Amino acid sequence: MTVSETINTVLGIIGGSGLYELPGIEDAEWVKVDSPWGDPSDCVRVGSIDGLKVVFLPRHGRGHVFAPSDINYRANIDVMKRCGVTDLVSVSACGSLNEKYAPGSFVLVDQFVDRTFAREKSFFGKGCVAHVSVAHPVSPHIVDQVEAAAKKTGVEYHRGGLYLAMEGPQFSSLAESRLYRQWGCDVIGMTNMPEAKLAREAEISYATIAMVTDFDSWHPDHGSVDIQDIIRVLGENSSNAQGLISQLAKDFPRQRPLCKIGSDRALEFAIMTAPEKRKQSLLSKLDAVAGRVLDTN
Repeated sequence: MTVSETINTVLGIIGGSGLYELPGIEDAEWVKVDSPWGDPSDCVRVGSIDGLKVVFLPRHGRGHVFAPSDINYRANIDVMKRCGVTDLVSVSACGSLNEKYAPGSFVLVDQFVDRTFAREKSFFGKGCVAHVSVAHPVSPHIVDQVEAAAKKTGVEYHRGGLYLAMEGPQFSSLAESRLYRQWGCDVIGMTNMPEAKLAREAEISYATIAMVTDFDSWHPDHGSVDIQDIIRVLGENSSNAQGLISQLAKDFPRQRPLCKIGSDRALEFAIMTAPEKRKQSLLSKLDAVAGRVLDTN
């Protein structure tokens, strides 16, 4: 199958507990999907909104059982691919490094700085080497749709922002927070990397809705991150996030358009290892992620 063929859209959502019950979702059920990359965070909740198939995965598992470093990001993305997801929206909490982005607002991220170091970041490696571009990690056609939904629902949002992904689980020191501001970062979180990179390797278009919960530790009027404040703001944001995602699903194109930045064909020329040198043990795990190109190479 080539990417030029018409494909029905399947909208994937990775997020937290506030999204378990999306307004308007029909025939929803929890489904266990196995992955050769290990156990994903949880079952997926599959349903539909106005006829559009929606697949939701709780990133930390129901009950928040996985810390950011313990999430099996490869299995999560692989499972979404096996469910047919074409467009993936990440909804995640973050701290603000920019005075303009206040707690309670949403940021439609367009760039990342990856400072994580304890996570598996690729489906490829010894046995089948591939290099994909993540120069533009966020798909603009998804952001256009998210922005339109935000306007309809009245959610306070900012389009564009640089997300710094830290390892965690501790929050930043004051010195780190100040350094990231000097780098020009706008928000900081622990979960969007390597999620975005793996989505690109799986040829899934990806975008992030970052929900600001705090001002990190740099702000002179706040001083440090207070977990109680974060929980309070998360609770306040949950209904906004539900409404936004529900509206997004209602208006999302039912036929997947070709991605302007090529995220849906990222593997077209990415695999470097000669066919006769590829290890079958790895290829068998890549059936969902890279089957489209491995079948023709």
